Amino acid sequence: MLRFVIAAWITLAVIALMIAGLLQERLSPDTLVLGALVLLMLLGVIGPAAALRGFASPSVITVGALFVIAAAVRNTGALGPISERLFGPARGIRAALARLTSVTGVGSAFLSNTAIVAMFLPVVLKWAERQRISPSRLLIPLSYAAVVGGVCTLIGTSTNLVVSGLLEQRGLPGFSMFELAWVGIPCLVVALVLITLLAPRVLPERIDVLRSVGEGAREYMVEMRLEAGSPLVGQRVEQAGLRQLSGLFLVRVERGSGVISPVGPGEYLRAHDRLTFAGVVETIVDLQQFRGLVPEVHDRPPEADDRWVLHEAVVSAGSPLIGLSIREANFRGRYSAAVVAVHRHGERIVTKLGDIRLRPGDTLLLEAAAGFSRSFRDSTDFYLVSELDESAPPRHHRAGWALAILAGVVGLAAFGALPLVVAALAGAVGVVAVGCLSPGQARRAIDVSVLIVIAASFGLASALEESGAARVIADTFVSVSEPWGPVALLAGVYLVTLVLTELVTNNAAAALMFPIALVAASAVEADPRPFAIAVAIAASLSLATPLGYQTNLMVYGPGGYRFSDFLRMGVPLQLLLGVLAVALIAFLWSV
Repeated sequence: MLRFVIAAWITLAVIALMIAGLLQERLSPDTLVLGALVLLMLLGVIGPAAALRGFASPSVITVGALFVIAAAVRNTGALGPISERLFGPARGIRAALARLTSVTGVGSAFLSNTAIVAMFLPVVLKWAERQRISPSRLLIPLSYAAVVGGVCTLIGTSTNLVVSGLLEQRGLPGFSMFELAWVGIPCLVVALVLITLLAPRVLPERIDVLRSVGEGAREYMVEMRLEAGSPLVGQRVEQAGLRQLSGLFLVRVERGSGVISPVGPGEYLRAHDRLTFAGVVETIVDLQQFRGLVPEVHDRPPEADDRWVLHEAVVSAGSPLIGLSIREANFRGRYSAAVVAVHRHGERIVTKLGDIRLRPGDTLLLEAAAGFSRSFRDSTDFYLVSELDESAPPRHHRAGWALAILAGVVGLAAFGALPLVVAALAGAVGVVAVGCLSPGQARRAIDVSVLIVIAASFGLASALEESGAARVIADTFVSVSEPWGPVALLAGVYLVTLVLTELVTNNAAAALMFPIALVAASAVEADPRPFAIAVAIAASLSLATPLGYQTNLMVYGPGGYRFSDFLRMGVPLQLLLGVLAVALIAFLWSV
């Protein structure tokens, strides 16, 4: 008995140390969670078999496969035309918020909310400029809508998969695809209404941080060609979204009839137009997201394909390229690369790209295979060579495949034709097989740190249960809530999970609270399922701080936010959704 008590207190002490480490943010969450699990094994609290069971969990494998499918949707630009069409022009800030949050919330139910925010963030920034709305009025609502939308289905957030996997480990049925929707959809509707009403009053108007950064960044000159099949053909410049791109200026348009400069917002675009832009590298990369707008490069190697990426290279003082025009330099023969754009010490170059004569210190934006940076980083031709992240152009011609495979995974799992893990793995293999992603891109899409946190959290949950620590905490819950009955116990579990998820990662919070919730339910002879649902939803609804959820961190910088902005908007929303969620769970599952 004494050994049992010691094991419980050791477990609680190790978890307390882990939480303290997570709050200090000196080590990554995966290092701390895995380290806590290893320490418990070294101290003999839990055996290797139980501790490492999570690494073979179908839930962990499912999350990894869904990372690949989400990357395929993003890599093909499949949601670009949909989001642009759905967002469209908006009359006023509330109309803009209503469109933005509804699209994001629904999309987040079927794709990882992190992936949704990653895909929509650049679209929203561009849209905000066209609507003349400060991004700070839109980006927290984007994150919140994605977070709340994620609780509507089993695959909307990895937290739901974690709790479902923990149920299955204990011999209980996991969540079905739409079981959480009975609570998630009402919460999403209420959240969308509140966000639309509160955000214009609560959120400040801040400067566009990306634009202010861009003002001091390197300005490139780049030529783009409008292909005949592009949906931009026949649109006005402003209508096409090329007029007010952050950090980018349309200098001129060349066509058979001559050169148009300056370019007015009402100018119609025609097939085969050559558009010259001046702008920072980030926005030049964004230009590739427009279907049918491709770099007008010189002497492009025949082996170039949509797997090529962009690299920056600075011309050295002793380079044989000095004095040569880009056309004369023969980049195809020398480097198997093509020049996309040139930057020259803040000087705006008006010469055509192929006629620019290179000087020492010129920074070139090159299109080349992914290994170019490794091959030429020690070359005396360049001072510095670096690859740009996420610079490969979208594989638009595979967008239909990506959406079809995503729909197939959801449909097969929803109707029980295949277990979710099998459907997700088949989908991940499928997007690579049909060319939505290369095998290398698929591997890079899997966030291993997230999988480690989830798998190690399963082991911590087992340690809490086996050591008796879960029983110690659950008894405290029961004794405090006993005068008010099981609904008060359910509310207490929800509230503590909500607080914990603001301190540690959402997956770790769910795994730590799950065994406590089940033991507490057993102590009052209640059905454990509603308590598991409360843990899943509370762990996902981290709205009060930018640190509690990945999507909040993603919008923190681009929106120019302060910590207090999340508190003002998130705390009232969190409390109201908590009351609604607990009431619905208690009613629907007869607590």
